[in-house]
Amino acid sequence: MSEKFFWEAVRDALKEEMIRDPNVFLMGEDIAIYGGAYGATRGLYEEFGEERVRDTAISEAAIAGAATGAAMLGMRPVAEIMYADFLTLAMDQLVNTAAKNRYMFGGRTKVPLVLRTEGGAGRGIAAQHSQSTEAWFNHVPGLYLVMPATPYDAKGLLKTCIRDDNPILFVEHKMLYGTKGEVPDEEYLIPLGLADVKRAGKDVTVIAYSKMVLESLKAAEQLAEEGIDAEVVDLRSIKPLDVDTIVRSVRKTGRVICVSEGCKMNGVASELVSVIQEEAFDYLDAPVRRVCAADVPIPMSPVLEAAAVPSAEDVVQAAKDLLG
Repeated sequence: MSEKFFWEAVRDALKEEMIRDPNVFLMGEDIAIYGGAYGATRGLYEEFGEERVRDTAISEAAIAGAATGAAMLGMRPVAEIMYADFLTLAMDQLVNTAAKNRYMFGGRTKVPLVLRTEGGAGRGIAAQHSQSTEAWFNHVPGLYLVMPATPYDAKGLLKTCIRDDNPILFVEHKMLYGTKGEVPDEEYLIPLGLADVKRAGKDVTVIAYSKMVLESLKAAEQLAEEGIDAEVVDLRSIKPLDVDTIVRSVRKTGRVICVSEGCKMNGVASELVSVIQEEAFDYLDAPVRRVCAADVPIPMSPVLEAAAVPSAEDVVQAAKDLLG
């Protein structure tokens, strides 16, 4: 094991897959000479050259469209959209073309495309650079959605995504790049659709993903000091979704909190509540709680931004409410 930053884990996954498969190449704004907005591609341009690490024009539609075409012709592009907010500019290419072409051509073509992007709040860069947009894309058949919380998961999942034959949106929370964690020195892969129980517990289940996993683990430590044993389930991939792990945890605890940095209205947490109601209703001892961002544009003010998105304290309060 080596301790690595989140951004290093992402970079190492890209590097290893580029060495393994000459069809893997990178494209996006400022990913080559500059090394990416958050440094996740630094050094790769120097190692692999401009043919395989390509700076693109400032056009998200062009990036997504070109990557989709390259994937259909046998390449394995890893494209980067600098902020998840800018995915709106690539919506047609991603949602109506990349996600649907394998189905519409009856399987005669594949779209092995990974689109990396940075999401989430925390840097005080306001409403057009801080959104959690994952719920929009979770609604799209044919498109996978992966959101890791740790360096270990980021590397193992990204390598799996690059080898997959379907279009995948890989969302990296911008506040995770500076976090550290242990990463194996040898090669490893993490299957899609397999959640991870980051902390075992018996009193309440906390289901989260991306940065909210770290907030949920903080909350679990605080709750433990008060005699409440919380289980934290990290989804890792939102689509495909590991329903079995969710149901097993609900059976054990009987109480559930779904945590998401996305807005509460029609968000990922709402989908989780529906899944639990359909698959594990008889095991619930209390209504499922959602802890989500406020239904407001993310403010630029650090104080207001912090108030708009969930925190460990919000999870703690939700658990106390559930347990009476």
